[in-house]
Amino acid sequence: MKKIILIGAGGQAKSCIDVINLTKNYKIVGFIDIKKKKKILNYKVLGNEQYLKKLNKKSTYLHISLGFIKSPLKRIKIFNEFRKLNFKFPIIKSPRSYVSKNAKILDGTIIHHNTVINFDAKIGFNSIINTSAIIEHGAKIGNNCHVSTRAVINGDVVVQENTFIGSGTVIREGVKIGKNCFIGMGQIVTKDIPNNSVIK
Repeated sequence: MKKIILIGAGGQAKSCIDVINLTKNYKIVGFIDIKKKKKILNYKVLGNEQYLKKLNKKSTYLHISLGFIKSPLKRIKIFNEFRKLNFKFPIIKSPRSYVSKNAKILDGTIIHHNTVINFDAKIGFNSIINTSAIIEHGAKIGNNCHVSTRAVINGDVVVQENTFIGSGTVIREGVKIGKNCFIGMGQIVTKDIPNNSVIK
């Protein structure tokens, strides 16, 4: 079983632990977190980000378990920094999700329980596809995105990088969502959204 270290110990981390343990592919060694505690969620706090630089990069897997609601910048910084140092960020897929063999998912992304990723969907690096979200055929989710619980991304939708899609939001087929957008919970999106938009 491969060893994995989680970075960040907030609410998102609780869901990540459950998914990772169910895969039975990884053993969680502990957390990297700035909180000065010995344990979080019954796992050891190993230290801060400096601790990672001492480890064997070939045998250490990392997952960023920080959430993304206000900003993705912390997740992006950590991912880029440690990827340049040749750490491995695996794709984490819940065994309770459905992912088409013809879908493409990139490193550092987590697919939570009861999620559906359909034919020819593409999901970028370092993204979160949360519980019961649906990514339909041909949809494209960019790097560093968060698609929240029960969101529906319909066919051929494009969600560009660094964008947050809130719980229960439905995006009409073929719509394009720009970069760095925040789409709040429960929205019905029927037209293109430009870069840097906030919809609540």
